[in-house]
Amino acid sequence: MIFFNERGACIMSKAGFIGLGIMGKPMALNLLKGGVDLLINDLNADAVKEVVAAGAKEASYEEIGAECDVVFLIVPNGDISKSILFGENGVAKTLTAGKVVCDMSSVTPVESKECYDGLAKIGVGFIDSPVSGGEPGAINGTLAFMAGGDQKDFDALQPYFDIMGSSAVLIGGSGSGSVTKLANQIIVNNTIAIVSEAFVLASKAGADPVKVYNAIRGGLAGSAVLDAKIPMIVERNFKPGGKISINHKDIKNVVNTAHAIDVPIPYSAQLYEILQTLKIHGHMNDDHGGIVQYFEMLADVKVQKVDD
Repeated sequence: MIFFNERGACIMSKAGFIGLGIMGKPMALNLLKGGVDLLINDLNADAVKEVVAAGAKEASYEEIGAECDVVFLIVPNGDISKSILFGENGVAKTLTAGKVVCDMSSVTPVESKECYDGLAKIGVGFIDSPVSGGEPGAINGTLAFMAGGDQKDFDALQPYFDIMGSSAVLIGGSGSGSVTKLANQIIVNNTIAIVSEAFVLASKAGADPVKVYNAIRGGLAGSAVLDAKIPMIVERNFKPGGKISINHKDIKNVVNTAHAIDVPIPYSAQLYEILQTLKIHGHMNDDHGGIVQYFEMLADVKVQKVDD
C-alpha cells in the first residue's frame, strides 16, 4: 500500500520480507536503504542478525501478516511458499482484506495460482514475481521482475520493485510471472551449457579460451551469459551467484510444467540430465557457470587461463 503525506510525498507502508538467502538478504537490505519499514523472518539466524543490524525487525509469520500491508517471499520452492502462507501459524492467518503478498520465489505456475486462489478467499492480493539478475542484481538493485496477477496489486508493489530492481513488467494473470521465469531459465541454462560445450572444444583443441572469448564476444555469439560466465570459468571461480541446486530445481519445474501441457522440450530435458549428473558429482552448491564441469568430465580437459 502507498500513502502520501500532506506535502504529497510518497510514503510506503510497513512491509514484511521472508527469505534471506543469497538473493533475499541483499534485496531486504536495499529495501531498508530505500527507507522501507521492514519486518523480516528467516531460519538463518546469522542472516536475520545482519539485516536487523541494518534496521529491520525480526517477526513471526503471524506478526508479519498482522502488521504489514505488503509481504514479500523469496524461498527455495513452492511447497515452502504455501507452508509459510497457509500452514499452522502462517502469514494468511492474520492477513486482512486489501493487503498484498508477492512471491518472488521460482515456483511452478500451478503453485502460484494455488496461492492466488487461497488468498483471494480472504480478499488478499497475490502477485507471483520471480526475478532475474542473480546475486549481483540483488546487491546492486538492478533485478528484473516478471509478474503475474492483478493490475491493482502490481501497482501497489511498484515502488518496492523500483528499489530492488531496474525493471518490472506485469505479464498477465496469476501464474504468468512464473511461466516467464521458466522461459528465462530455459534460455539462461541452455545457453550456459552451449557456451560450456563450445569452450571445452576450444580448450581441448589447444586454443586459449580467453583469446577465443575476446574474439567472439563482439559478434553474433556474444551474449550476457557469455560475458558473465566465461571470466568466472577461466578463473575456476564457481562461487555461487545462482547455485546449480536452484537451477536444477527450476529446470525440473520446466520439465514438469511442459509435460503437463504437452510441450516437447528436448534440449531442456537433456539439460536436466546434465544437472542431475552434476548433482551426483557433488556440484550442487557451485555457481551455474559450473555446468561447464559436466562437459569437462566428458572431454577430460579444463577450461582455464593459459600461462603466458
